[in-house]
Amino acid sequence: MDTLDTIIEVVSTSAPVIRGGLAGRRRKADEENPSGETQMAADVWADEYLEAELTAIDGVGEFASEEREGVIDCGDGLSVAIDPLDGSSNIKSNNSMGTIIGVYDAPLPASGRNLVMAAYVLFGPITTMMVAREGTVTEYVIEDGDRRPVKEDLTLPAEPVVYGFGGRVPDWFDEFADYAREIENELKLRYGGSMIGDMNQVMTYGGVFAYPGLQSRPEGKLRLQFEGNPIGYIVESAGGRSSDGEQSLLDIEPDELHQRVPVHLGNEELIDRLESTL
Repeated sequence: MDTLDTIIEVVSTSAPVIRGGLAGRRRKADEENPSGETQMAADVWADEYLEAELTAIDGVGEFASEEREGVIDCGDGLSVAIDPLDGSSNIKSNNSMGTIIGVYDAPLPASGRNLVMAAYVLFGPITTMMVAREGTVTEYVIEDGDRRPVKEDLTLPAEPVVYGFGGRVPDWFDEFADYAREIENELKLRYGGSMIGDMNQVMTYGGVFAYPGLQSRPEGKLRLQFEGNPIGYIVESAGGRSSDGEQSLLDIEPDELHQRVPVHLGNEELIDRLESTL
């Protein structure tokens, strides 16, 4: 078992533990993450649990998390960046959330072109795991401690069905608002406040997800290292596109670990239209 296989196995076996620990951690913690967001108790716990599990792997050289300021040096090897509990604000209303992981063959912060694997675990009615590696995407179901593939060589459906756009509508730039008005006349709205929950809709049915730059926050909300790059890698491996509005998210050279970026993901034709509108 190589390092990537071990990372996938550790994330998979950690999923039932994390899911099982959510019920007692729905309160806010008395802390903020490096992006200035109030942490949930579940954020802190999932981060600490995954840190212990992932930094213990031979072949992991660096570890970074959306929930902590800097990079942990583990020795020599691959760099692992995680969002331990994406969509944790949904815990109060009991909606979807999960874990995002990107594995880079370069020191952090790194370009998405240095990714060698990306995955997410989604806690919905069932627990699923989407893994992109070597240009292919596989979806697994995690049940009773076992991980079994349910769809291999997954690609985005050719006929898009759904869309989900984040941010307050009055805060959108006019160009994005024009694009959104076109899309809402063509596709069905699916937006639940968890990036991976919304993106899993796109991966399943085809469509587009975006958390654009806003007038109050032109740099966007989502983090490049922990959210944009890993999910962009998965989408592109499935035949779709990622974009910051001008280029692939994977082509961005990061300036700092917690850098934010506008994120647009989905079927190629829809992202092409977006870029021509912005």
